[in-house]
Amino acid sequence: MEKVINCFKKSPDAAARLICFPWAGGGSIHYARWGNILSSSIEVFAVKLPGRESRAKEPFFQSMQQIVDEVIGVLLPVLKEKPFALFGHSFGAFTSFAVADALKRLHNIEPVHIFLSGASAPFSETRIKAPKRSELSDEDFLKWLISIGGTPPELLSSPEVLKLFLPALKADLHVVENYRCNKPDSPFLACPVTCFDGKDDIPHDLQAWKDVTSGDFTIRMFDGSHFYLKDPTNEKTILDYVTKQLETSEMDYL
Repeated sequence: MEKVINCFKKSPDAAARLICFPWAGGGSIHYARWGNILSSSIEVFAVKLPGRESRAKEPFFQSMQQIVDEVIGVLLPVLKEKPFALFGHSFGAFTSFAVADALKRLHNIEPVHIFLSGASAPFSETRIKAPKRSELSDEDFLKWLISIGGTPPELLSSPEVLKLFLPALKADLHVVENYRCNKPDSPFLACPVTCFDGKDDIPHDLQAWKDVTSGDFTIRMFDGSHFYLKDPTNEKTILDYVTKQLETSEMDYL
């Protein structure tokens, strides 16, 4: 499990788990440190994908199915132990959704809440019509990435470091561009779904996510662009909200 999950603070007595999925090209550290911030009643599992961090020598995954199979293969036993929620930003929103979909279809398990950030629903027109970018040259890819604010700010100041991240960014984008799922005929989840987004990001079809659940659906907008969630004030607001939702869902679960 340590190969796939980064957990800074193990909390065996935690009442719930928050499982976080990285953005394109991203690692697990940003989310893993949430384990040191959140209350001890919530244990944070941050997913580590191949081709980065301690898995740098492993080849990148080529499909969403590979990600889903690995994550569920590792986490299924512990997901049955206590309530869990999923959190994903951008590329991570798609992986969160794909994992939730497979858990429900194959194992009849669902999270107590899903938090989706900075992404249109995969079956929305906005997403389907988006041009493919993963096959652009590095130079053109970088220009596009900067133009949409899709680059973590700390990387922009260091072009050499950014070039090291390009293979992972492109690999993850390739996964998203080749991920297909149909709009559900009816909601397959009953848990609440919350969407977060930056007010200055490119527009996302957040409303389309409502089709996946019969439970509560909420949209919350924040000041900032694509990486609005890195702003300390926004991050605190998000974590306070996540904590409140999980504490509420724990009571419902019990």
